[in-house]
Amino acid sequence: MSGVWDRDEAAIFVESVFGKHQGEIYAYLLRMMRDPEVAADMTQDTFIKAYKNYATLERPENARAWLYQIAHRVALDEIRRRKIIRFLPWSGEARGSAPSAEHLVMETRLSGDLQRALERIPERQRAALLLAELHDLTGLELAAALGVSHVAARALLTRARESLRQALAAEREADAIADGAPDAGRDPGRTAEVDQ
Repeated sequence: MSGVWDRDEAAIFVESVFGKHQGEIYAYLLRMMRDPEVAADMTQDTFIKAYKNYATLERPENARAWLYQIAHRVALDEIRRRKIIRFLPWSGEARGSAPSAEHLVMETRLSGDLQRALERIPERQRAALLLAELHDLTGLELAAALGVSHVAARALLTRARESLRQALAAEREADAIADGAPDAGRDPGRTAEVDQ
């Protein structure tokens, strides 16, 4: 009888956290995977795993960090799986459908340079930055979501910010070079002579 009660309790609890956190879990997974359909499937997987692993939640007040931890593991599993079978990179377009409103909002929150810089940094650092900066997880929530100590989470976030700073500087430098490319190596005086 207690097994039935636990399943019922788990279902009620997961349904309530789904209502509160589904949007932010989806947004995190979308940012990690860059594919709305995959992120939607993974969001569903996250909440199914939350239901199945309800017994691992030690304190209900930590549910948000617990969900991010599950979502983070689901994302890493998918990234590893994709590396093994070597999918083609996402082109930025979902086949046969327009981007969702949430996708458009997430895309406009980060500039092109920042998005490309985020893609350059290691996955674990990217996850830490997204969780801390875009999803406002506290230090303790971040540590729980990543499955590390609070000190390790802070160190990872510090490294991630430095990596992002360097990657962003490289992106901006590449943009500056690309903007100056048509005139690169040309002598303005010589151009005037040739044109006359």
